[in-house]
Formats: sequence, C-alpha cells, structure tokens
Amino acid sequence: MDINTDRIVGDLQRALLTALGGGVVLTDQGEISRYCRDWHGDVTSGAVAVLRPRSTEAVSAAVRVCSQLGIAIVPQGGNTGLVLGGIPDQPENQVVLSLERMTSLRKIDADDFSAVVEAGCILSELKDRVAEQGMFFPLALGAQGSCRIGGNVSTNAGGINVLRYGMTRELVLGVEVVLPDGTIYDGLSTLRKDNRGIDLKQLFIGAEGTLGIITAVSLKLMPHPDQISTALLGVNSLDDVIALYRRARRDCCDLMSAFEFMPPLAFTLAREAMPDLPLPLSTNYPAYVLMEISGSGLVDVADLMERFLENVMTDGLVLDGVIAASQAQARNLWLVREGMNEGQAKRGAHMRTDISVPLSRLADFVRDAEAAVTRALPDCVSVSYGHVGDGNVHLNVLPPTGLAKVERDEAIYRAKVVVNEVVDIYKGSISAEHGIGRLKRSDFEERLAAPQRTLLTAVKNAIDPAGIMNPGCQLKFEGLS
Repeated sequence: MDINTDRIVGDLQRALLTALGGGVVLTDQGEISRYCRDWHGDVTSGAVAVLRPRSTEAVSAAVRVCSQLGIAIVPQGGNTGLVLGGIPDQPENQVVLSLERMTSLRKIDADDFSAVVEAGCILSELKDRVAEQGMFFPLALGAQGSCRIGGNVSTNAGGINVLRYGMTRELVLGVEVVLPDGTIYDGLSTLRKDNRGIDLKQLFIGAEGTLGIITAVSLKLMPHPDQISTALLGVNSLDDVIALYRRARRDCCDLMSAFEFMPPLAFTLAREAMPDLPLPLSTNYPAYVLMEISGSGLVDVADLMERFLENVMTDGLVLDGVIAASQAQARNLWLVREGMNEGQAKRGAHMRTDISVPLSRLADFVRDAEAAVTRALPDCVSVSYGHVGDGNVHLNVLPPTGLAKVERDEAIYRAKVVVNEVVDIYKGSISAEHGIGRLKRSDFEERLAAPQRTLLTAVKNAIDPAGIMNPGCQLKFEGLS
C-alpha cells in the first residue's frame, strides 16, 4: 500500500473501533492474517479489519457502520471454502465479518425434528448435539470439524450424503439474515409446508453472502441411523460403477446414503498422506466404490448389504469387496477417500474441479475429459473421483513435481480450460457443490445466458444497490466493487 492508502485504511480502522469497539474489531495484521488466507494456503490477502460480532443485533450494527463508511463486507464462516468466496480481494476497502463467535444452538425440537442454530456453529458440533437427542443432521463434509453452518448454507454445500438427503438447500427450513442496510429479516420458520408466495430463504441459500449475512438457520433433522453398513468394492470399470449404482439404487432404495467412486491412485495418494493407513483391499482393480447404507428401527441393514453384495458378485459386477465389521473399520475405509485429498495437496498446487454431468453420461465424461488432458498435458496426472449418485465428479490434474511456479500455474490454467471445454460439450456444470466465489467468476460469467444474467443483476440491485455485500464474488456488479 502507498502512503495515501495507508492513511485511508488507518482512518477507517479508527472509525470502526470508535463505532463498534475493540471487542468486535481486530486491526492488528498478525491477528487478522488467518482470516485472509484460503484453506489450502494458495492465496493470501488482507483487510481493513476483521469484525467478530456476538449477536445478530451486533451484526446489524456492524453492517450499518460499514455502509456509512463506504466499506464493503466479506462474510466468513469457517473459511474452508475452495473458491475464494470468503477472503477479500480489495484489502484497502473491505472488512471480513466473521460469524465464529455466534455459535449458539438456540433450540432443538425432538417432536418437530428441527433445530435452530446460529451461523457460527461448527457442523460437527451441531451433529454431535442433535445426536445426543437421538436425531441426525445428514450434511457430511471432509471439513465438518471446522466449517460452520452459515457457510454451509451460504454455499449450498453438498457432501457425501446428497443422493439420499439432498444438498444443504433441501435441509433448510428458514433463515435469519442481516440485509445490506442492516435490517434483520427473521425467517426462522420450521414449517415444512408454507406456500405463501415466493420462498425468500432460497434467495440467500447459495448466494455466498452477496445478498446479506445469514446469522441463524432453522434446519430439518432426521431419525438417527443406528445401523450403518460400509463397504469398499473393487470393480472392473467406471461403466460397471454406474451399473452397480443402478442396481444399488433399485435394491437398497432410499437406505443408500453414500456411493463414491475412486481410481486405484486413491490408495497411493492416501498412503502418501497417511503412511500407516491400512489398505483392506487389493489396489489392482481398475475402479473402486465406497458404498454405505444406513437405517434405524426394524430395518436389518447388515443383512441387506450382505444380500446385495452376494447378488452383484454372483453377477460379476463386483470383483472383490470388504464390509466394515466395526465403526473403526468403517472409519478406515472413509480415510482412503479423505486421505486421497490430503495426498493431492502434499504434491503441491494442482487443478481442482467440482463438476456435475448427467449421471447417465458420467463414465463417458471422465474418459473424454481425462483423454483431453492427456493430449494437452501428457506429463500431468488426472485423478477423477466423486459422488456417483448425484453426478458430481472431482477431476483434478496434478502437474509433475519440480516445475517452476510459472510453469505449474500455466499447466493448471491449461488443464482448467481443457476440462471446462469437455464440461460444456456434456452440458454440465463447472460448480456442483463448491460455489463460484472469486476463483470461478470469469468461467461462470462466460457461460451465463443473457436472461440469467439479467435476473441475477436485478436481484442484486434490488437487495444490495450499493454493492456492499461480498463484492467480486459470483458476478462483478456495479457499486463498491
């Protein structure tokens, strides 16, 4: 920053401290640095300040002050996002508003199967609290020990249980939101059926904080699944993975809660991150499935899994498999899936994607996209895995080790272009569950049809005409951005 910019930032910091107090406002660069770095550590930014209110009313006051001072606001939950939606891109004119102090679980209603929780509550802590009362919140992510409910809702998070329970959007009954002028919208209903006009909560779910700050959410709960059966299966091809899913969907019905596919490289990557991780199955099969079915009450889940696997192995769809005999064994099976992500990170910066295509075309897409990457970047390694039941593929590309940063960045950019071209051919989405943020904004804008752009712009201008809320995220709007 130059001298004039430093002076302006200093004036803004003093004004924030005067209006909101030191208990809310952080200005020390050492203290705010962790709020201005993305989860993988690839991007580091800065901010005028970090605001940490403890209540919805305090969020409202902070928004009003920022609006008066002409400061834009970047809302932040657990800062575990993967598309740069929660860190500033204009440090001299943006504050981070962290919801980390708003962690109250306001209400659990066992008869209503609902909970009202503040936005800063960590996902795993919510799941544990409702489990204590015999209920279950099904959203499940690798980052659930650090991600927060407000961020989950603001990004419409996906995860491993989407095929049974849907995206976060389908688990939300109501929201409390602080609007860009500081007004508090209280929509914390727990009604399942409410057809009184436009469903306003849907405007804020998946909006990534561009229309307001979600401060609390009312959520659907489910009966706690006291029976879970987890299996790791080796199959002959990705086509057989799809055929196996079709059979599982028919035979296990709505009791199937997860159905993941992985390549053989998953085991190598997982071992690179967790050298002591046990590998319960041969790593020589062309493709793998991690499958889970769950239930409660009178259903015999273990018997269902055993009968299903007996049938599909007899028919040749599954070559080998192992069923977890305990929770610890099931956890080890899931560690292969989680460990492969950590293994990729250990190899350095790489191209990460979050793609969805029609389920019926998933195998063809993976083949075509990986072939396109090989033609364009023969020295790079493609790693395709994901959530079969919802057509979500994470096709990542790992550049060779030892490349200079400029060469690695060029390979990552080239891989993105190549893969996105195949996504367009298959009429898929470049963001299945991670959102748009700042990272994917240009790719998103390039693919926007005119009517969609008009509608999105109209909504933004109606709710946030000054452009105070998370400018630069999703679409580039006029205003403070």
